[in-house]
Amino acid sequence: MTIFRGGVVARDLRMLFGANDRSVAAEEAFTNREAQWQAVVAALTDHLQRVASPSFDVEDLASPRHNVLVAHGIGGIGKSTFSRKIEASLIQSGERPSQWAAPGWPIERLLPVRIDLARSSGTDFERVVLSIRLAVAALGRPMPAFDLALRRHWDRNHPGEPLEEYLQRGGLLSRFSNAVNLPNQLQSSLADVAQALALPGTLGGAVGQLTTTLVSALRERRQTVRALAGCSRLADILEAEPDLETLSFASHLLAWDLAQLPPLQQVTPVVLFDSFEEVGDRTHRDFERLLQRIVWLMPNAFFVITGRDRLQWAEDGLQGQLDWTGPTAWPGLAGQVPGARTHGGPAVRQILVGDLSPEDCDDHLARRLAHNGQPLIGPDLRRAIADRSHGLPLYLDLAVGRFLEIRRNGRAPQPDDFGDFPALISRTLSDLTSDERHVLRSVSLLDAFSVPLATHVAGLTRDAAALRLTERPFIREDLTGLWPFHLHQVVRSAIRNAQDHTDDRWSAQDWHRAALRAHAALGQEWAHGPRRDRAVLIGVLRQGLRLARDFQLDDLGWLAEAAFSYVGDSVWEPLAPPAHGNDSAVLSTAADALVETLSVLARRQREHRARTVQRLTAVIDSGLLPTELQEMPVYYRAKALRDIGRPEDSRRGYQQVVDADGRLAQAARRGLAQAARLVGDFPTTLATAQTLGWEGRHQRVLGDLYWIQGEAQRAAEAYLAGRLEAEQHSKAGEAAHNQALRALALAFVEPLQADAELDLAAQLLAGLDLRATTINAAIASVIRDAGSTAVEERARTLRTELDVAGLTSMTPTLEIAVAFHQAVLDDREALNATIARLREQTSDGTFAYYTDIAHFMANLPLPTDHTPPRWLDGAEATRARWRSMVTARRDLVRPAAR
Repeated sequence: MTIFRGGVVARDLRMLFGANDRSVAAEEAFTNREAQWQAVVAALTDHLQRVASPSFDVEDLASPRHNVLVAHGIGGIGKSTFSRKIEASLIQSGERPSQWAAPGWPIERLLPVRIDLARSSGTDFERVVLSIRLAVAALGRPMPAFDLALRRHWDRNHPGEPLEEYLQRGGLLSRFSNAVNLPNQLQSSLADVAQALALPGTLGGAVGQLTTTLVSALRERRQTVRALAGCSRLADILEAEPDLETLSFASHLLAWDLAQLPPLQQVTPVVLFDSFEEVGDRTHRDFERLLQRIVWLMPNAFFVITGRDRLQWAEDGLQGQLDWTGPTAWPGLAGQVPGARTHGGPAVRQILVGDLSPEDCDDHLARRLAHNGQPLIGPDLRRAIADRSHGLPLYLDLAVGRFLEIRRNGRAPQPDDFGDFPALISRTLSDLTSDERHVLRSVSLLDAFSVPLATHVAGLTRDAAALRLTERPFIREDLTGLWPFHLHQVVRSAIRNAQDHTDDRWSAQDWHRAALRAHAALGQEWAHGPRRDRAVLIGVLRQGLRLARDFQLDDLGWLAEAAFSYVGDSVWEPLAPPAHGNDSAVLSTAADALVETLSVLARRQREHRARTVQRLTAVIDSGLLPTELQEMPVYYRAKALRDIGRPEDSRRGYQQVVDADGRLAQAARRGLAQAARLVGDFPTTLATAQTLGWEGRHQRVLGDLYWIQGEAQRAAEAYLAGRLEAEQHSKAGEAAHNQALRALALAFVEPLQADAELDLAAQLLAGLDLRATTINAAIASVIRDAGSTAVEERARTLRTELDVAGLTSMTPTLEIAVAFHQAVLDDREALNATIARLREQTSDGTFAYYTDIAHFMANLPLPTDHTPPRWLDGAEATRARWRSMVTARRDLVRPAAR
């Protein structure tokens, strides 16, 4: 939680000086990283066991290395804080966070040293090596093999500059309490070697002569230098040119020296390299190569590397750039653990420092600023900031700074004060190449992307920059997604919305050009991509509609064709919110009108059809849609008008679409055929159905016609043919609709078979948002159970659902199901009430034939003032079929009742 240094609470001076109010306490807050700490403990435990094994050989240069753990993550996620807390937890007098369990090994046998590799720290390779040696100086013993090489390097590269003066001037003396002892330990090492070689004193000028004599003695295997003779590579290093390359190899000598310590004095250095992303880039790896040598040549030391990026050492492609590469050399670096993109076994040593949980975000904000011991930021504001942070600690810190700034200006901070921070952009872009920054801004326009899509959107000719970008920690990967990559939400929001002050920032015109590229790329993805299925269609529509709307693209292009494909499947997945995120969409462009149209069509499954009519009318009246798309809202408004019981208005809409003879003309002709059916003109319906073909869904029209005639089996066959046609054309929604209606038809005559048909309908409806079809299936189940006790209550529930949905055109069908049940029970009183409801519901002439059917079921005479429909083969034949269905069900129900 709170960072302690030397037993004192670490104050956040930047925040402390951000307010005049001395009663405000500003503390650095550390938020629980328990899972990552457990990974460190597990890896370090494994390392200690390996080093303690009798088979371990510090001079083995061929065996795979397991002595490194990498913690990587987006800038501002808390990696440096995590590194500092690890160091503190491994120091005997340090403070370990209360949530972190104590390790199972003695802390005193560890020797931690944290090295900040950030450019601002001024760390070069010499300082890295000196820092490790200064940490080892705490043991109070010389490291003779390494010290000889270090002293030779120093004298050659820093002539006339004593090491102690350099340490004092460079600030290393203040960091390492034993730094003052290092020159003495080096001198002691030289003196011991000189004595073994029977040489006079070892003043600085004699180092060259000393090493020359020592190398000769080692080559001649003299007994006088048997203590160093066991270091088989000492002579080679002492003979080499004393430059940085040699100094990096000399780390092997330090590992050997440490291995010679008596068992009771054995220690394990734990070296923490922080800000590793700043040692170079993916092209220039000179510094990285030197650091990798230290890790490889000190197998008895454990290294914790924190940085923005995964360590690539396990990739074979780096052969030649680094000395040791590939999964065989670094088996633990070939994968990652919690939240990472690839998963390995328990030895995997790449961990992702991920986003904080909402609870940890709240805890962080509560502890950063306090007033009289209480959190200065209230719970509601903390919750709003945490929600917008998406778990990114950097966002939380920036929000705390903004909180103090607003408060300093005499105003109470509000949730709306915390949006996107420009600092997030500079922190994210800081270590990216120019091409990577270009790709990053380009893909911020997309919800998700692949490498080829990112390259296309960026307008580049090669994938290299996009490939490199996908390795960055602010890029998240979902292998199950249509496109596997997406930006961290806070980073994406900042790039898209915050004021960009970077040198290569984009102008409004740059963003517009990028939107045009993205729009075209999405169209290509749908038309010519590796997949061309419903998932791709929905994916490109969701992203393409938003781009066209947000950037007011004049040419909808491929969106028109995609929109027709979307409605043709009758599945109705949500595509986009209304143009401005509310029901009162402001329409000013063709894109606005198309977004609103498709949004209405998807939402009509969950809102009253009268609202659908209202919103589609607004689109039609705007006149913004191009001619080829204008028929879409007209057609679906006609369908909605039919659903809310306005058949004449519906018929006029259908006729308008037919007259335009566009993409939906056949569907509109089906609507006219259904309109004829609604008023009882069955011969016209039949004649029209036979001209519709697949595009007009002719089999469904026939099925709707036949079951009304009492020909349930014939209707079921038509619906089956309709379902098979839909499946051949990959129209999932149409297939589900036909299947639900097939179950409804069969429920009248074959209740047991209807059970299986309803099961299939449920399978086909899974994952689809088809409210009317789902209700049709529910009505089918009522018909299937006619004659049982639970029907009436279920019917009441369905009436309510139909009223809420505005699907009043389906209510008479439900009443026919209830009438069938009542006729089977011969409940004349209840049936008369149902007939009365039917007469009221069909008083405008639509569905009036349902009252005929209800009378036929109970073998009742029709009212004298009733106008019959035009039955296909006469009223008496139809009456006989309906009556026989009732009597057959009675015969089926009565034995079960007995």
